[in-house]
Amino acid sequence: MTQLFQPYTLRQLTLPNRIVVSPMCQYSAKDGLANDWHLVHLGSRAVGGAGLVIVEATAVAPEGRISAEDLGLWCDEQIEPLRRITAFIEAQGSVAGVQLAHAGRKAGVWQPWLGRPGSVPLAEGGWTPVGPSAIPFDPRHAVPEALDEARIGELVRSFVRAAERALAAGFKVAELHAAHGYLLHQFLSPLSNQRRDQYGGSFDNRTRLLLEVTEAVRAVWPQALPLFVRLSATDWVEDGWNPEETVELARRLKELGVDLIDVSSGGTAATAEIPVGPGYQTRFAEQVRREAGIATGAVGMITEAAQAEHILRTGQADLILLARELLRDPYWPLHAADFLGDKSVAWPAQYVRAAHRDTPIRPLAE
Repeated sequence: MTQLFQPYTLRQLTLPNRIVVSPMCQYSAKDGLANDWHLVHLGSRAVGGAGLVIVEATAVAPEGRISAEDLGLWCDEQIEPLRRITAFIEAQGSVAGVQLAHAGRKAGVWQPWLGRPGSVPLAEGGWTPVGPSAIPFDPRHAVPEALDEARIGELVRSFVRAAERALAAGFKVAELHAAHGYLLHQFLSPLSNQRRDQYGGSFDNRTRLLLEVTEAVRAVWPQALPLFVRLSATDWVEDGWNPEETVELARRLKELGVDLIDVSSGGTAATAEIPVGPGYQTRFAEQVRREAGIATGAVGMITEAAQAEHILRTGQADLILLARELLRDPYWPLHAADFLGDKSVAWPAQYVRAAHRDTPIRPLAE
């Protein structure tokens, strides 16, 4: 059996393989409610063989949505539509996870395909975002309101209530989104956090909010189920958040009961020059895994089965998270198993008759 298709156990939950659908915003909800698009989008990836399907960044508060069309778990009415999705995912033999998030100063933007970068004006349905400091992401984004300590306390409670709703909706994995320049990452990075109270300045202060959220969510998330945290390992900007800080934070998160760090990068600085290429973030996952002694997930420009298998075999990460490649091919896991020659992977019964081609595909005659 390949490494990619070996089961993986965290606490009392066993994933059928190491392939994870990375959270990908669909910008297709109304009032935070999941609909048929989300069912088909997420369900097809479970049919395609992914071991863990993580739902997109799901807002813990209305003002925490990246766009007005994002999913949410800030009210009980949002539970049932998600329960329908988690039930389907589990029926395919996969595991359902959810990413709990707050966009902070990057909230309230347009759907990306509209080609209108920046914040939606208040007159057109936008809202005033919040953040650690009154510093906008870039000139096209609204200036956020700096959160006071009372509102920070309410924010922690919002994550807890969202986690409780996620459990009621049938999710077995929860991931806290502290990457990509969203609110929890904004507190971590000195580029976006210029506070002078207990939530700003030193490393201990900048990490305080994430640690408080983690401890509070871990207290209500069942001990039998794993908790992930997604971190941006670096801001890719001098004097920004860096890999060494990521390692130390990962150590502290492990002490609070976090089971895996989903290692990404960037998102805080609009002007960052990021050297995007195949597996460009994998080295950070390896560093966190080795130096913090915690399981990691690798994500970012992982597209080939052999590449994913190599990452696992060389100990760079424990899970492989795929995003755009799974948008291109929902059945990537099944195709990867075929490419790697792993005969242990079963196709859905409804698709077995198409599992293998009897004859190779030939080009049409000119």
